Amino acid sequence: MKAAASPERDALAAPGGRTLRMRDVAKLAGVSHQTVSRVLNNPEAVSEATTRRVLDVINTYGYRPSPVARALTTRRSGVTGVVDSGSRVLGQTYLLGSVERELRQAGYATHATVLEEETEDAVRDAFNQLIHRDVEGIVVMGSTIELTQVASRVSASIPGAIIDAVRTRKSGLIHVGVDSQDGAARATRHLIENGRRRVAHVSGPRRWTSAEGRIEGWRLALAQAGLVADALFEADWSPESGADAGRAIVAHGGIDAVFVGNDHMALGLMWALTEAGVRIPEDIAVIGFDNMPGSAVFTPPLSTMEQPFERLGAEAVKQILAALGSQQPQDVLLKARLVPRHSTVGRGPLPPQAADVATPS
Repeated sequence: MKAAASPERDALAAPGGRTLRMRDVAKLAGVSHQTVSRVLNNPEAVSEATTRRVLDVINTYGYRPSPVARALTTRRSGVTGVVDSGSRVLGQTYLLGSVERELRQAGYATHATVLEEETEDAVRDAFNQLIHRDVEGIVVMGSTIELTQVASRVSASIPGAIIDAVRTRKSGLIHVGVDSQDGAARATRHLIENGRRRVAHVSGPRRWTSAEGRIEGWRLALAQAGLVADALFEADWSPESGADAGRAIVAHGGIDAVFVGNDHMALGLMWALTEAGVRIPEDIAVIGFDNMPGSAVFTPPLSTMEQPFERLGAEAVKQILAALGSQQPQDVLLKARLVPRHSTVGRGPLPPQAADVATPS
């Protein structure tokens, strides 16, 4: 019967075709296998001469310790967990790709858990599953109240970063996100600066802190301009809900501009307005949030606030790695970038786009 593979075995072969083990390295170097382990994982505990002798054998035979052996020795798994809210928000796809790519480049594997529902029990179960898999840290994608609350509690025992700019209470949780309030205020001001006075807002679900931030920014910009924020339509991030909001806006009457909480909803809203014979932007101007692929070829091209999804993922990983390396992580706040197009300014030359900035907080 073939013996089970030892975690100390390497994938490379020693002379003669046999797989090289840590004990082989120890025998060739004239030391114990514990000494070889210390050279690999805690070299300052070994004399320079012994370290050099062990490394000479390792370099000669190409020995590489397996990930399992390294995990058993260092008590580190080399795996970082990711909790995905499971929503159909397009940005989640870009964030997951960015986070996984950045972790892989840093030498970490990724174990992702996608929520089937966003109840507190489901969120807690997802975190427990990752913790039982001995992940070293957790990146959370999604800014629902339930995710934030559970992640804040878990961060007391394991490093965690959430892609959400809102810090609601003191905890060890790292926050990396886009300033939704600032982006919404600038989107609304863009409409006002183009002569609009009755600006409605189609928001995402109120359970999302990013949706709340955009509502606050919309209200703030209107208040600063002496205008009334009395046309709020809550939706669910989907194009279908945007279309429903568009029909409600037509029925409401008197609205000459809409700030929409994401581009998916804006797509549905613009379809519903066009179906009702509303001209964009002549009758109602529309601006979205995200700058999703394809928004430049909507009919008409959609003005929007661009979220830097790649940078969000990279910053979240950077800060979680800082925490894992016993460095001081920090919250990072990014600014959305205004991308004006014909859905707000009509045909003709477009104004310049504003640059985005990152602000540690």
